Amino acid sequence: MNKVLYKPLSWVVGALGGVLAGQAFKQVWKRVAGEEDAPDATDRDYTWTQVLIAAAVQGAIFAAVKAATERAGAVGYEKATGEWPDD
Repeated sequence: MNKVLYKPLSWVVGALGGVLAGQAFKQVWKRVAGEEDAPDATDRDYTWTQVLIAAAVQGAIFAAVKAATERAGAVGYEKATGEWPDD
């Protein structure tokens, strides 16, 4: 039963995590590259190296924020219900 109750919470937490990850990446990219937006893969004004580094940094930030928000959601759920979501 606890997985059924946790699922909607995990969707909200996941959406929030996506928003936070996007904002975090934008700030990191602005500070590191000095530009507002990271290069798109098809932007001819950037090198392969620049495009791949941007993608790798974005992926790492999204993965870290996703893990952090999912963990925080599970901990919050446990505090509210006394049960860990995957038990």
